[in-house]
Amino acid sequence: MQKTMEKLQVKTFSRPDEVREFENGQLELVKVNGSVIGRATLQPGWKWSEHVKPIANTKLCEAPHFQYQVSGVLKWILEDGSEVLTNAGTVVKAAAGHDAEVVGDEPVVVVDFQGMIEYAKR
Repeated sequence: MQKTMEKLQVKTFSRPDEVREFENGQLELVKVNGSVIGRATLQPGWKWSEHVKPIANTKLCEAPHFQYQVSGVLKWILEDGSEVLTNAGTVVKAAAGHDAEVVGDEPVVVVDFQGMIEYAKR
């Protein structure tokens, strides 16, 4: 049985290893065979520079992201001032150095495979 468990590890976001809460949002983390996957739920009105920046103490979000967007509309504001909208079904690979905000009345849910290990960590 031990050999099988080394080859297959199953986790669920309904029982995350860690939960980080911040104003207008929540991050659930699961740790799978040395990898950390995060599911962020961001409520309408959430903006990184208002709700996570005070935790991060950086000018912009310095977490790189590789994520799948499950719901909502997210506006990315890049360091050069350009903006990109993403929505449900979008896969995003973003380098460090950005802001982001929820657009509209639907929560944004993303599953991130890269940048959440230190995200909103107090």
